[in-house]
Amino acid sequence: MNPRSIWEGLRPAPRAGDGRTTALLTALTSEIPAPYTVRIFHPLPEVPSGATERGFDVDQTNHSVVVAETLVVKWLTPPLPLPQPAPEMFAHLTSVGFTATATPYAAITRGGELLALVTRYLPGARDGWEWCAEEAAAGRTAFADELGVLAADLHLALATPSAVFPDPVRPSPADPPWFARAEAALREALELTGGEDGRWLAAHAHLLTERFRVLADHDATPLIRIHGDLHVGQILRWRDGYAVIDFDGNPTVSDTDLFQPAARDLAQLSTSLEHAGQVAVRRRGADPAATGEWAADATRSLKEAYTRRLREHGHGHLLHDGLLDAFAVEQECRELLYAARHLPRWRYAPMGVLRSWYR
Repeated sequence: MNPRSIWEGLRPAPRAGDGRTTALLTALTSEIPAPYTVRIFHPLPEVPSGATERGFDVDQTNHSVVVAETLVVKWLTPPLPLPQPAPEMFAHLTSVGFTATATPYAAITRGGELLALVTRYLPGARDGWEWCAEEAAAGRTAFADELGVLAADLHLALATPSAVFPDPVRPSPADPPWFARAEAALREALELTGGEDGRWLAAHAHLLTERFRVLADHDATPLIRIHGDLHVGQILRWRDGYAVIDFDGNPTVSDTDLFQPAARDLAQLSTSLEHAGQVAVRRRGADPAATGEWAADATRSLKEAYTRRLREHGHGHLLHDGLLDAFAVEQECRELLYAARHLPRWRYAPMGVLRSWYR
C-alpha cells in the first residue's frame, strides 16, 4: 500500500480489525506527509504484515487497538487540541529512566491535534478496577505497599530534572486556587446530583466545605508535574508486576495548572481503593463492614509505603499530608461530576465512600 494513502485513510479513526492501525504502524518509519508528525520515544518493534488486531473490552473515553499482541495504539476520539500532557510526560519519563509503565513508542499528531499514542502491550494485563475489586472481596491488602512504592517512584521521576522538564519542582504559590477549585467542584456536584443522593449531599455540604479550609490556609508545599488522574484503573497488574498508564490528565478538570501538590495524586489513588471496595460490595457480594475495614487498612498501607519510599530517597518534603483529606473530598465531588456527565451508574461508588466518612 502507498504510504501516503495510509495517512489519507485515517479519517475516521481506525477500528480494531479494519487493518488501518497495522498499516499505520508499518508507515511510521517512512516519510511522514504533512500535516502529520510522529514523535518517537523508543524504537518501534517490527510489525509483521497481516498482524492480528483486537480491541479492549472495557469502558474507555477513547478506543485502543492491540496489534500483534505487541503494541497498543490508543486513538483519541475525537483528536485532542495540542498541547496535551501525555507526549511531554512520555518524553520526560523516558529521559529519567522510569520504566514502571507501558513503554511509550510514539505520539502521532495531525496539524494542531493529538491523534494517537503508541505503547507496548503488557501480556496478561488486568485493569485495576478488576484486580483491585478482587483483592477487596478477598480482604487482601499486601498489594497496597507495592502501589505506594509505585506512586512514590513515579513522583520521584517526575521531580527529577530533564531536558523536557528542566525545572520540575516549583514552590507553592502564596495564594493557590485550590480552595476555590474544590468549592466549585462541590457546587457543581450539588447541581448535578439528584434524588436521595442529592439531598444527602446538600445536608452535608457544610461539613465537606470545612474539609476544604486547609486549602486556603496551608503550609508551603512544593509543586511537581503530577499524573493528574491517578486511580487504580490507571494501574495495570501484568505478567511482570504493576504499570501506571494514561498520562492524559483528569477528564473532569479543564484549564488547571499541570504543576500540583503530590498530595493530589496520592489522595485520588487512596480514594480509588475505597471505590474498588464499593465495586466489590456491589458486584462481588462483599460484606460492607468487612470491606470498609479493608479500605481503611489498604489506604493506610498505601500512604505508609509511599512516604517511606520518598524518605528513603531524601524527598519526604514532596508530600504535604495535611492536604490529603481535602483533596480526597474534592475528588469524590469530581467522581460525582464524572458520573453525571459520562457514567451515571458510577454514582454509587463516590456516594458510598462519602456516606462511609460521615456516618
